[in-house]
Amino acid sequence: MQRIELDQIESLALAALTNSGTALQNAKPLAEATRITEAQGIASHGLAYIPIYCQHVQCGKVDGQAEPQISAPRTAAFRVDAAHGFAHPAIQLGFEQLIPAAREHGIALLNIDRSYNCGVLGVHTGALANAGLIGFGTTNAPASIAPSGGTQAVVGTNPWSLALPGSSGFLIDQSASVIAKSEIMKAKRESRTIPDSWALDPQGQPTTDPEVALTGSMAPSGGYKGVNQALMVELLAAALSGANLGTQASPFSGTTGGPPGTGQCFIAINPDINAGFTAQVERLCASITDQGARLPGLNRRDRMRQAEADGVLVNPEILQTVKHLADGSQTAPS
Repeated sequence: MQRIELDQIESLALAALTNSGTALQNAKPLAEATRITEAQGIASHGLAYIPIYCQHVQCGKVDGQAEPQISAPRTAAFRVDAAHGFAHPAIQLGFEQLIPAAREHGIALLNIDRSYNCGVLGVHTGALANAGLIGFGTTNAPASIAPSGGTQAVVGTNPWSLALPGSSGFLIDQSASVIAKSEIMKAKRESRTIPDSWALDPQGQPTTDPEVALTGSMAPSGGYKGVNQALMVELLAAALSGANLGTQASPFSGTTGGPPGTGQCFIAINPDINAGFTAQVERLCASITDQGARLPGLNRRDRMRQAEADGVLVNPEILQTVKHLADGSQTAPS
């Protein structure tokens, strides 16, 4: 592993994306998110994804030059058409309206359609928390989870996230599957087996082979409860926004198919509607930490603080690939 400063991660990601055909205004929020993701210790969604993003710009899965457009169907409800571009600039544009609306009205909604993989959802809900709001977010993904009793994938890993303002660092960010699909893709790249609890083969049986897993379905977290969670996200992020359902979306991996056209849904709530909210959150968090238990999100917060001072360790092969993309000496894999 090789240690690298966060500023360098961001600058390399930005250069690689722009060299691959992404407009600067679209590449910036994606590079910033890559910095945060690596700082939080989620390497599977950090620099490792930059070559994939570049590949998808060049093959047309995502439009690096897209200009997202925002509209307001209701006073505190906003919609952004990502125009088959990256989710990050579309989310950034939507937040410019969502945040002040939530502060004024107490609650506001943002839906995004014709979008792409938004990376780590907690990065976005965390931005709402940093703005002093309760941030709730969902994003749907290409179908990879079969319903209980079935073998055909209907919904994606479909994460949801809840972030709270204040110093606690409270953040829930989880998918409907036992593990993120990117972890199985990472295991395949590294020629490693996976635990048999992570995924099912096309016949619905557990498998330790990541290649077979990617042709079958992800194992839902908590059985039917995980499937229900994925269905909730599908309704909010896809059906409500007008985005493609998971069964209609092309894969986030590889070059097969056109733009996935998935969606996101964010709800921002102003905690000032209850003057006692902060005290109650502190009481709840103390009931967890006082007994030595882990508070959701605390590890990410602590890793970020450490990374800002010391940088992070990254895979040297991935780093070299991104450097080549950044200096123009290599193009994204086809």
